[in-house]
Amino acid sequence: MLRTHTCGELSLADIEKEVTICGWITQKRELGPILFLVISDRYGITQAMIENPDLVEKAKRFSLEDVVSLTGIVLDRKENRTQKYSTGDIEVNTSKINLLSASKPMPYDHKKDASDIVKLKYRYLDIRKSEIRNNLITRAKVAGMIRSFLDSKDFLDIETPILNKSTPEGARDFLVPSRISKGSFYALPQSPQIFKQLLMISGMDRYYQIVKCFRDEDLRADRQPEFTQVDIEMSFAEEADIMGITEEMLKNILSHFTDKDLSEPFPRISYKDAMERFGSDAPDMRYGLELISLDDIFKSSEFKAFEGAANDPKKTVKGIVLEGKAEIFSRNKIKKLEKDVQGNRAKGLAFVKKVGGIVESPLSKFFSEEEMTKLGELIPDNSIMFIVADSMSITLTALGNLRKKLAAEFELYDKLAFAPIWVTDFPAFELDEDSGKWNAVHHPFTDFNLEKVVKSGSLENIDSRAYDIVLNGHEIGGGSIRIHDINKQRKVFSLLGISDEEATDKFGFLLEALEFGAPPHCGVALGLDRLIMVLLGIEAIRDVIAFPKTSSATCLMSKAPSAVREIQLEELGIKLMEKETDA
Repeated sequence: MLRTHTCGELSLADIEKEVTICGWITQKRELGPILFLVISDRYGITQAMIENPDLVEKAKRFSLEDVVSLTGIVLDRKENRTQKYSTGDIEVNTSKINLLSASKPMPYDHKKDASDIVKLKYRYLDIRKSEIRNNLITRAKVAGMIRSFLDSKDFLDIETPILNKSTPEGARDFLVPSRISKGSFYALPQSPQIFKQLLMISGMDRYYQIVKCFRDEDLRADRQPEFTQVDIEMSFAEEADIMGITEEMLKNILSHFTDKDLSEPFPRISYKDAMERFGSDAPDMRYGLELISLDDIFKSSEFKAFEGAANDPKKTVKGIVLEGKAEIFSRNKIKKLEKDVQGNRAKGLAFVKKVGGIVESPLSKFFSEEEMTKLGELIPDNSIMFIVADSMSITLTALGNLRKKLAAEFELYDKLAFAPIWVTDFPAFELDEDSGKWNAVHHPFTDFNLEKVVKSGSLENIDSRAYDIVLNGHEIGGGSIRIHDINKQRKVFSLLGISDEEATDKFGFLLEALEFGAPPHCGVALGLDRLIMVLLGIEAIRDVIAFPKTSSATCLMSKAPSAVREIQLEELGIKLMEKETDA
């Protein structure tokens, strides 16, 4: 090795030792004839002093961020000790210093705010100089914990193909053209779903993989086109088994990030209850602000907008109460909140205040005395209730997002706390209003109660055996009991309007495998990127990924995606279409 120690490990136990450290020059400081250098690497920083005049002159020519090798004796800093960093008790009295690599001037000052564009272009420098480095270290350690835990539970780490057949799995595929089979394409995996089921059929019993997945979809703060999934599947198991394994693994990880007690089982809530109580299928359980049904209050109201919603089974009137904050809500502040809920397609936002025991609202002239009294009973003093009356989905979504906004603005939760919860009993099918066709909510391999479908003759209100694990308002994973019976699987395809020919074309190899004796099996997939983001309390998922893409799915550093040479396209049998131009 070029070094005897890293820049983060020297201590008073190393006094009088001759050591060699390597790293980047982070700071230079002259004090009379003595030159001080701060050398850094990913482990920490070490201060070095140079007294020899010849070495001082040599080192003066070095620039910040030059990579150097430095040898010297470890000294006690005595009265100059500092607790600001791990090696603050010592410094190295330099006897030899060599330049290993020179650096150009940095393109931006990392101590000042720089644009995201610049930092993403020079991502390797951002990693070197910012908190991103520690995020990646944490990510690596968590991945190690996951592997260690699953290995201890007899799961096998098995790789599945990256180049695969395109199958409908909910999002748009990234396609890879084949040079050998011109006109044909591979698809990058959205998940290893089919292959992990095949591994169960092959008798591997317990499988896991930390694997890259790809989805060509619109991006947001917690989504990237390529992401990392902790994929887990097990045979001869049911919900309690896979959820228990997942829970134990997460408790093992979370215990490293909090001193809170995590001994209790994670709470469980049905999808229906989550939506009705919190307006989200990924509720943040660190705070209350539950949605309150007001339908019974307004069923006989003279205010037709509320009366109509309260009596329509496809609509509802709901509210949330923010306690102790009524007086700070001016009309202008409420108008801003109304714009937010209108952004969720709600027609408007009503409110009712209770201050000094008096209940008041701009809509009070439309409400009866009984209605105002009943509303007042739901609102503590000096509090405000926000109300939305609209279709069920719009009302729940609008108030669910308002709930999150208010909780963040008024800091209604402990940022250091973890509140995991299982969400279960998701709908198995959803109707596409444009096409009139039913689709599987998760994927068509998710088990459900077929007898209930036969009895009712409809796919509506059928619960699947799917489950999500939610942490602090973020869905960090999800899974399901899989269909292992070939006849039931074919029936699902028939219910979804997928013909035998289409099913065979898209999923033929899985259907054939199910005919050779498939064990009951289930699984879960955790988003590693999103899990690390929540553990560290970070808002943007790209801050836990070494080399992320922008919101337009580009890499500013490597310039991907990019044009390729014409000869490469010819080899693939591809001809690009001319871009249409305005006349």
